[in-house]
Amino acid sequence: MREKQRDIQKALHVSDKIDSKMEIAKRVTFLKDYLKAHPFLKSFVLGISGGQDSTLAGKLAQLAIQEMRDETNDMNYQFIAVRLPYGAQNDEEDAEQAITFIHPDQQYVVDIKPAVDALVSELATQSAIQVSDFNKGNIKARQRMMVQYAVAGENYGAVLGTDHAAENVTGFFTKFGDGAADLLPLFGLTKRQGRALLMELGANEALYMKIPTADLEENRPMLADEDALGVTYQAIDDYLEGKDVSEKDAKTIENWYAKTEHKRHLPITMFDTFWQKNN
Repeated sequence: MREKQRDIQKALHVSDKIDSKMEIAKRVTFLKDYLKAHPFLKSFVLGISGGQDSTLAGKLAQLAIQEMRDETNDMNYQFIAVRLPYGAQNDEEDAEQAITFIHPDQQYVVDIKPAVDALVSELATQSAIQVSDFNKGNIKARQRMMVQYAVAGENYGAVLGTDHAAENVTGFFTKFGDGAADLLPLFGLTKRQGRALLMELGANEALYMKIPTADLEENRPMLADEDALGVTYQAIDDYLEGKDVSEKDAKTIENWYAKTEHKRHLPITMFDTFWQKNN
């Protein structure tokens, strides 16, 4: 294993092998322990897109909430799923299938299109700023997180994120968008390990074999993550699990890791030095 590969694997807490049943139990326990440590919290909130990651995080959250109700007899504990389409969602059926599998206690559907379009229009009218399609995609991600925190704020809730090791290593998330959350129940898992957990939980194959896409850009709808990254999830997972990968793939992954480090860091202060090393 490359030295850099080993360092990244350690930093992201990736195990080369997992026991799916044990991982599910550990992550459900983590969510329950957080609620027990913060008794004013009564709910978890998560945006459900219909992809593998939100489906898995949502199912773990629902399991944790159900166990909390069973153990405490407190029916105020709730898991709230939020659907957050921008107008008409391209993969609406996938999202509905994910909701059916998770079976959340509550669900809301909030169309973010009016809010996003209003902001883009206001910038153009008042400041002559023409927001690019890529930038607008990040605005969508941040608007979705704003909605989740608004829902959590009215329901004594904590917001869950879907970040996992294969996403984290490449920084493939929007800073303060889908990268913002209170808890990350999938942290340390590779993409294939997440699939294994969904298989163990009895999910329909369509929910974990779907081609991953952020679907934020209107000029490139349903753009596959792997096309945007220039490397496959299989290669990313192999790298994180300590397996051999090609030199090209290793360099691509390590370059993404280096240039997106700021996304894995709290807001930078004058006492931080990591950002200076490449200058």
